Amino acid sequence: MDNICSNCSNPITANFCSNCGQKKYKRIDRKYVLDEVQYTLLHTNKGFLYSVKNLIKNPGKTAKDYIDGNRVNHYKPLLLVFVLSSISTFLAYKGLKMERIMIESMAQQPNSLPLMNNIMPFVSSYTTFLYLLMLPIIALSSKIAFSNWGQNYYEHIVINSYILSLYNIFCIVLLYPILYLFKNDTSTFILISGLSILIIPVVSVWFFREFYKQQDFTSVLGRAVLTLMLNCVIFIGFIIMLTFFYFAYLMIFNPVILDQLKTK
Repeated sequence: MDNICSNCSNPITANFCSNCGQKKYKRIDRKYVLDEVQYTLLHTNKGFLYSVKNLIKNPGKTAKDYIDGNRVNHYKPLLLVFVLSSISTFLAYKGLKMERIMIESMAQQPNSLPLMNNIMPFVSSYTTFLYLLMLPIIALSSKIAFSNWGQNYYEHIVINSYILSLYNIFCIVLLYPILYLFKNDTSTFILISGLSILIIPVVSVWFFREFYKQQDFTSVLGRAVLTLMLNCVIFIGFIIMLTFFYFAYLMIFNPVILDQLKTK
């Protein structure tokens, strides 16, 4: 039984079945459970930290290596960006209480609309997660900008997963600690938070320069800028769509707010 695959009955000569990949039979006992826990924790941590470290050192090369097949030590990029976006969103919402700070800031604006007072705090608190939701569309932008350079649409999803992961790392490691120091100074908090968006062009150009190292820098820069322009259009369109649906929600469920809008 030890040398016969329990899934397809194929003879097993190594640790895994050569036919279906089933692991060689091993009775579940104390040692089995401890080995599985150790493997799961160490392998996950190793892969996660390994990918994060390499992203910080050279994000473009990290993505290129993964796409070219060097994947054994890497955390899966879609899982990586999901984990980092979740951490980033949690820190922004719970740690920095960014939504509350944005609401206070909007309330101080004499001409602010109640509609925007609700939308902008939400967008500010969940920016990285909104980017994650738009990842398939953002990948289309880079695919269009870097067309005929060898990567298909699905590889561009991986590429943008790494770019967004790097931005999340920047937020978690550098931006949020700085914002935490100014959480009681609303104006400075908003200023730093707004300026932090400028890191996205820097990260994108750096990433694509290393990913397409064999290409001329001017060509890479031009296509990276085109990608950013398309992404800006997408993000603005997303905000407009979000505003439209929120406005429709108010019309149906909370028409009192509409009277405040008319007053404004």
